[in-house]
Amino acid sequence: MARYTGAVCKLCRREGFKLFLKGDRCFSAKCALTKRPFAPGQHGSTTRKLTQYGMQLRSKQALKRIYGLLELQFRKYFEIATTSSEETGNALMTLLESRLDNVIYKMGFASSRRQARQLVNHGHVLVNGRKVNKPSFGVKPESVIEIKEKSKGIVPIKESVEAAKDRSTPPWLEVDFDALRGTFLRAPSRDEIDVPVNLQSIIELYSK
Repeated sequence: MARYTGAVCKLCRREGFKLFLKGDRCFSAKCALTKRPFAPGQHGSTTRKLTQYGMQLRSKQALKRIYGLLELQFRKYFEIATTSSEETGNALMTLLESRLDNVIYKMGFASSRRQARQLVNHGHVLVNGRKVNKPSFGVKPESVIEIKEKSKGIVPIKESVEAAKDRSTPPWLEVDFDALRGTFLRAPSRDEIDVPVNLQSIIELYSK
């Protein structure tokens, strides 16, 4: 499957805020956005006023990049959200937050969604006792997610867990850091999702 292989720090600089794509580096003084708080490229430091379409496009691109999705994947989620009985924006965020790679990241077993995706791809993750190697797997409420016994000694996982212990766990998750196991209690509500993106702009963009 196609994937973005460029410098992820450029994506944060392009959107103008942190997308937290490089784990602990995003919280340090080494963050590229902290050093160069302007868009990449020759004219990146030039201030330009965005059109309505431009603002809608930036909202969509930012949300795609936060969750590491390509256009086809993102559009599929949007189309599913439009058929939901729930408000489209809320339904879209529920689908994105319920992805297995995102849940692994939010539980603290990975320092970034990209690292979480790699853990799932390499078969280090169990869902309700069964190995799942599909990052886009939709986690259901009350599902138990854990790191395989043989994988618990992997250094990046141990480092991520130690860092996560100093941060608060989302209320819709229950995590046992010692056992490297967690429960997806329920889908989060919109006000529990810290994503600085205008969802209405995305809806308007796809409604054209």
